[in-house]
Amino acid sequence: MRLPRRRHHPLRCPIPAASAVSLLSTAVAVLLLALALLSYLAPPPFLDHPSVSGDRPRRSDPSPVRKPKISPDAAVRKDATTDETFRVPVRHGGGSSKNGLWGSKLSKYYVGCSNASNKFPAAEAVTRRERYLMIGTSGGLNQQRTGITDAVVAARILNATLVVPKLDQRSFWKDASNFGDIFDVNWFISFLSKDVKIIKELPKKGGKPFRGPYTMRVPRKCTPRCYQTRVLPVLLKKHVVQLTKFDYRLANKLETDLQKLRCRVNYHALIFTHPIQDMGDKLIHRMKEKGKHFIALHLRYEPDMLAFSGCYYGGGEKERKELGTIRKRWKTLHISNPDKARRQGRCPLTPEEVGLMLRALDYGSDVHIYVASGEIYGGDESLAPLKALFPNFHSKETLASKEELEPFSLFSSRMAALDFIVCDGSDAFVANNNGNMARMLAGRRRYFGHKRTLRPNAKKLYSLFLNRANMTWEQFSLKVHSHQRGFLGEPKEVRPGRGEFHENPSACICETTKAMRGKHSGLLSQTNADDQHRKSNSGHSISEPTYNRTDKEPDWSDMDYEEYTPLSKSLSSSTDMDYEDSELEDFLSD
Repeated sequence: MRLPRRRHHPLRCPIPAASAVSLLSTAVAVLLLALALLSYLAPPPFLDHPSVSGDRPRRSDPSPVRKPKISPDAAVRKDATTDETFRVPVRHGGGSSKNGLWGSKLSKYYVGCSNASNKFPAAEAVTRRERYLMIGTSGGLNQQRTGITDAVVAARILNATLVVPKLDQRSFWKDASNFGDIFDVNWFISFLSKDVKIIKELPKKGGKPFRGPYTMRVPRKCTPRCYQTRVLPVLLKKHVVQLTKFDYRLANKLETDLQKLRCRVNYHALIFTHPIQDMGDKLIHRMKEKGKHFIALHLRYEPDMLAFSGCYYGGGEKERKELGTIRKRWKTLHISNPDKARRQGRCPLTPEEVGLMLRALDYGSDVHIYVASGEIYGGDESLAPLKALFPNFHSKETLASKEELEPFSLFSSRMAALDFIVCDGSDAFVANNNGNMARMLAGRRRYFGHKRTLRPNAKKLYSLFLNRANMTWEQFSLKVHSHQRGFLGEPKEVRPGRGEFHENPSACICETTKAMRGKHSGLLSQTNADDQHRKSNSGHSISEPTYNRTDKEPDWSDMDYEEYTPLSKSLSSSTDMDYEDSELEDFLSD
């Protein structure tokens, strides 16, 4: 039975065919308009690297595969939330000198000043006959540099003649280089001739060489009185004394003239040999050719470093096993608490975290970065997020040919010296740990014009990285700016006398006044004869004021270098306390 046609239904009116087509066209037009409006209101394109944008795949089994992680808890984040809120914008341009990225406008008010006072007698007036001090340094290049610097001061305290220090050739670094292979020994002797008498080797006595030196070791942080009571009596009796394992064996706080002597040694007398310096200058020139400014990053993300620190980076059982195996090399390390170490800011940032910090501080993606580092844990996988943020990624191996690096490549200290030179010549230096290279460069860059030096406030940044999924990029960037105040290498950032002197040489930095600047425009010339060879490339201005730290985060500059480790006891509580695990100490050297 056929149903009645719908057009005869008494409750409906007939709809012409043309009206139906018109209605459909209108609906399509409205839909297209809505899509166009949504497209217009959508945010601009962003970086699409999964670990940067937040679009990271989940892992059902975290054990067998290691992925770069922001934190141990990254796996529990909600990807959808991250996608919608935290995205790193594509931002080009390295930032002008006016916004403070490349220098401090306050630096012009401070100059390096290490000249001796009139109360500091010349070496010939105080040096006693038949007093010879020999020094055996310890560790890598920068740890040995601290020992050489302090050895000159120790010789002055003892009124002794210093024999050119011997470099450590048996430690973790296995480098057979002598002093003259790394440093210009003739310049070293001549520059310091008015302060301390220095000779290359022991003289002969009555035509015969001196008998072997009496070997001893002084406690860490040994004061001038400590040297006078412990070493001087032996020196008077034996005439030749050799102090072994000489690193951090001199008190941090000394009278001003002795502190200034430290600065003359470290910043003026210790210059690299011409081959090393020339190669380092070439690397700087090649970085400068690539852009107006460049960042040098001491990444310090090697497997040994991470194992030593006891930190965990979200790589599952494979990471724990790999780093745990390395960690067994140091029998003195107790079982670590990775979460606690991370919360306390005692872990190096991951490459990705370093990149996020720099981008949040407004360094653009086209800035060129020089990386001073050894083998990176996780290799290219760990570096991928950093390279996504900063594609212009360089090292001495990419800037120079194998033939150019061949004279240096078999010697760890010479390769470290090249990194030191480039980092020192950078427009901004980022230290991702508190090792000796970071300290020595921080102090040097303060002395030569407060060049921009960034040290991550790891404690506060950790919680920020952990919770970044719950904030927008703008909120994240504002917090990074806030947390990094006081960690940018500004004048008076650290109070005078605080921290290691090599990192904060406050006694050698003088504040000028407007009157002094007007009358003495050549004041900077007192930073001595080799400044023209090492003139800094500091920037021009900064938008932030000077900060004194008032928060309660650990002040790395107050810690002895062993205190970076998760050891249960402090090694700086007593000058008589000594630590014998040479490999443990050597490892954190650079």
